[in-house]
Amino acid sequence: MTNRTLSLTSDLYQYLLDVSLHESSILRELRAETELMPESRMQISPDQGQLFTFLLKLIQARYVIDIGTFTGYSALIAALAMPEEGRVVTCDVDERATAVAERYWKKAGVSHKIELKLAPALVTLDQLLSLKTQNSVDFIFIDADKQNYDNYYERALSLLHPGGLVAIDNVLWDGRVIDETDHDNTTQAIRHLNTKLSGDSRVDMCMVPIGDGVTFVRKR
Repeated sequence: MTNRTLSLTSDLYQYLLDVSLHESSILRELRAETELMPESRMQISPDQGQLFTFLLKLIQARYVIDIGTFTGYSALIAALAMPEEGRVVTCDVDERATAVAERYWKKAGVSHKIELKLAPALVTLDQLLSLKTQNSVDFIFIDADKQNYDNYYERALSLLHPGGLVAIDNVLWDGRVIDETDHDNTTQAIRHLNTKLSGDSRVDMCMVPIGDGVTFVRKR
């Protein structure tokens, strides 16, 4: 018995995956191809993806915004988890990585559910707000440039309906958030948002030590 979260050894983590992971073959294939890329650390972990699938089904999500497409794993998870009428808007500026994403979305037969916006995410989010999309989104995943995390978060709150969820990735930043000698702008941006979220009366929040740390925020 323990009164704190276990530290996962490699063997224990593999056991967790062996007994609990239900990852489709297309998701495994995409993850394997992404692991060959120099930026592979940007890929979320498979157990994190499964948690997102669970939550999307739990809240019966129909409309998802994915901020930070990369090779399309999280957008594909959302599209597969939602019914036929579900919609994913995903934002990125990297044509090379998103070309991989589009290939796998087509292979999975869900391209019609996913709208890729190749533009700065703030531009896309502001466009959605101008189209009176406020209070209509079920789930938003934030996993892009960290220095804009607060900007993404504020727009996400406007876009979500009450009861909608935001998932914010990399909130533990490989442990750098507690390194008092680390004054990098990215680290400080994550620290700032973490502190802000802990006292934000507009939401309910929970930080979970999965992957590189994910904070889940429920709009009140």
